[in-house]
Amino acid sequence: MPFSKPVPALRAVRTATPGDGVGSSSGSPVGSPAGSPAGSSGAPDAAEVSAAPSSSGPSSSGPVSAGPAGRENLPGILFGIGAYGLWGLLPLYFMVLKPAGAVEIVANRVVWSLVFCAILLTIMRAWKPMLAAGRNPRTVGTLAGAALLIAVNWLTYSWAVLNEHAVEAALGYFINPIVSVLLGVLVLKEKLRPLQWAAMAVGFIAVLVLAFAYGNVPWVALALAFSFGFYGLVKKGIGSRVDAVSSLTIETAVLTPIAVGVMIWLSVTGAATLTTNGAGHLWLLVASGIITAVPLIFFGAAARRLPLSTVGLLQYLAPTLQFILALTVFKEAMPPERWAGFGLVWLALVMLTVDMIGGPRRNRRLRAAAA
Repeated sequence: MPFSKPVPALRAVRTATPGDGVGSSSGSPVGSPAGSPAGSSGAPDAAEVSAAPSSSGPSSSGPVSAGPAGRENLPGILFGIGAYGLWGLLPLYFMVLKPAGAVEIVANRVVWSLVFCAILLTIMRAWKPMLAAGRNPRTVGTLAGAALLIAVNWLTYSWAVLNEHAVEAALGYFINPIVSVLLGVLVLKEKLRPLQWAAMAVGFIAVLVLAFAYGNVPWVALALAFSFGFYGLVKKGIGSRVDAVSSLTIETAVLTPIAVGVMIWLSVTGAATLTTNGAGHLWLLVASGIITAVPLIFFGAAARRLPLSTVGLLQYLAPTLQFILALTVFKEAMPPERWAGFGLVWLALVMLTVDMIGGPRRNRRLRAAAA
């Protein structure tokens, strides 16, 4: 899965696309920097994700009006549920792709995402902004770094789902908002409010409890959370200079030579399943390009229609669905100590959400005091 660009903690922490890659930030105040699975996820910035080559409407970087009589609220919520719901159900897709392994899945996802992006750019007549971005060495270098981080995220997530670590993968996207705030403090030198510090402390205790529950440090969850977190920091350097489809195109183009090499190597060694398991399996792997991009488009449509607080709350749908699937479909164990650790993580998220919801009221008071 979306998802991001962290912003100063005094304002909000943006989310990304959980469970997915190249689409990252949701423009939501609390969450994991994406969604994208390619987030995305988590991924292009949510303010940039749209079906058009560039945003012409309200940006998702601040509260977005729902329009007269709130006419845009229902479509926005439906788009948001569609995006995060698809990211939340992504583990089922990976399981259907067996006997393909994580490496083959990610390689195919990269290649077919690039093909889908090329088709999308042609339909949208949006090659010009993509080529302009591709001629900027600094932009390409930044997106290349983002591409490597999202590749790590995709590979870790795919491996986790295919190797009975779906619960830990869901945990990674639950703790993503906490990691986003932590990176804001350590890297961006942001200042936190007391409730945010308390949430950080609870999150740290939760990791300790979960380390005890797993018998070791939950490396899968931490790898997912931090790869998405640093992905968001790298994407922050891009800002709104590159639209979502162009960003996704360049990132997948950077990874494609490696992905093609991996696919050739798997084929030569007899480990590839793309063409050896029937037409259905082949088309399921080819569809990974669509499965990567469609939630990003839904996500962008939601981010442009909904306030940040609403998007921030919707983003918890993805890890919640992943968690439910891990327990009910994949039958993974949840001993009491794991429940305790997850409970602490959820408590920290509630604290961050409460702090985020109180943000507009604090801002109004500050503006009134300044006036």
